[in-house]
Amino acid sequence: MTILNEKQQNILKEERSLLHDLQVGLIQFGAAQEDIDTLAQTIRQMDELFLLVIVGEFNAGKSAFINALLGKKLLAEGVTPTTTQINLLRYGKEHTRSVIDENLHVISLPVDLLTEISIVDTPGTNAIIRAHEAITGQFVPRSDLVLFLTSADRPFTESERLFMERIRNWGKKVVVVINKVDILQDEDELSQVRNFVSENARQLLGVAPEIFTVSARKALQAKSGQPDLWAESRFEPLETYIFDTLDEEGRIRLKLLSPLGVADHLVDKYLKVINDRLGLLKDDFSTISEIESQLELYKEDMQRDFNFRMSDIENILFEMESRGDEFFEDTFRLARVFDLLNKERIQQEYEQYVVADTPQKIERKVSELIDWLVDSDLRQWQAVTEHLAERRREHQDRIVGNSTIGSFHYDRERLIEAVGREAQRVVDTYDKTQEAEEIAMGAQTAVAASAAIEAGAIGLGTLVTILATTVAADVTGILLASVIAALGLFVIPTRRKMAKTQMREKIADLRDKLTRSLRGQFEKEIDRSLHSIREAISPYTRFIRAEKSKMEETHNSLDKLNVEIEKLRAAVELQ
Repeated sequence: MTILNEKQQNILKEERSLLHDLQVGLIQFGAAQEDIDTLAQTIRQMDELFLLVIVGEFNAGKSAFINALLGKKLLAEGVTPTTTQINLLRYGKEHTRSVIDENLHVISLPVDLLTEISIVDTPGTNAIIRAHEAITGQFVPRSDLVLFLTSADRPFTESERLFMERIRNWGKKVVVVINKVDILQDEDELSQVRNFVSENARQLLGVAPEIFTVSARKALQAKSGQPDLWAESRFEPLETYIFDTLDEEGRIRLKLLSPLGVADHLVDKYLKVINDRLGLLKDDFSTISEIESQLELYKEDMQRDFNFRMSDIENILFEMESRGDEFFEDTFRLARVFDLLNKERIQQEYEQYVVADTPQKIERKVSELIDWLVDSDLRQWQAVTEHLAERRREHQDRIVGNSTIGSFHYDRERLIEAVGREAQRVVDTYDKTQEAEEIAMGAQTAVAASAAIEAGAIGLGTLVTILATTVAADVTGILLASVIAALGLFVIPTRRKMAKTQMREKIADLRDKLTRSLRGQFEKEIDRSLHSIREAISPYTRFIRAEKSKMEETHNSLDKLNVEIEKLRAAVELQ
């Protein structure tokens, strides 16, 4: 590259540092290999000669134009595609051709123009072999200036429009050359063609590019012994632009701007990719948030419904307590004082009338509670499954920022599918009977039944027996003392009151034990269910959190590089 002054050397140093930072960032992000390679080539190109790339359709006369520019017929010309690879023309003392790879040949030519400028001849953008167009597209980012050739007989075709968009995206300086103007009838036709090309180029590029109208064929003829054709070739203004306008200072300026255009394009491209992905991740977070809200509401609803269901069990105990009150009122009376002497009978009556089927009723309610818990658990799994399935349906056709860039799209889709599949498997294989048995194995039913029997039939039954025996003894003593009134007024009412009090205490203890047992088991099962669901979706949750952090970090880095690019661009414009 031409020797730079100190300021230009500093700019080049900063540009190289910026491109290296961008390269590292894109590699860490998982950018497309094509973009990483392009950036690496751009960095290498910074130390090479000014690169003039000639592009256009295969029949636009690119090879003929280069021959005219060099003043000799050095490249093959024809009406069919004659350039099937990139030809890089450099200065050399002898005419040689080196094959770098199947797509790149380096041609050394003893032409003075090539001492400061390297020229690239590219395959046609509309060649039948589509790989040729891709080759040309890959080389454009390395260029410092693009000469875009279009033919006067077919100006600005659709393939040329599409290709110019690609050039524009790389931020390259473009000069438009309309070739074969010698086939036009007059100046009016030439003016029409020029205006058509100018307007379309301005719309595509956003600025009005320099436009030159030439006849490369006549220019080469003029340089090959027919000087009278030089004026007709209209080639001189273009040569003046290349040799004079693009003097050393102009070439350095374009050379310094070129890598910034590449960096700007890649930063913009990946900022869009990241914004697309962040938008998708935002939706993913909403999905996770909605599922989490569902789980919280599920837990609240279950707690509320549990309290309602526990009231059914409490009503069974209240009914037992009410029967106990009636039993003690009926049994502990002076008229039945001698019945109290038969303690087995009293205990049997108590068990049959007061306790009755209380344990069985409680056990049935507990069984219903377990079935309700199992059914609710299954419905919650189904809700999560449907939510994830809906998420997949919403985005199954959405390609985020180019699915070939990194593994984000694949990993995300794979995780959503895997998580959804696992949730569906749970639903499909959900055995309600087995689930109920496992919950019951937590001693819920056993505790409820045994607590009712122990505190009811045995505890209260024993209490009645003790009270009856005591009453019988008191009756005997009172009868012997001939104070029957005292028995009716004091002893039996006291024992009746004592029996009721102790019965209520026993039932209250039973209610408390039962409630704590069931609530503890209930909370355990609810937490287990929620934990299972959260564990099932945790890979998806972790992925979107990690990716969001990665995207935001890369976004911030690219934003900073964007600022640096603009600063360097301003410095180049001012130098």
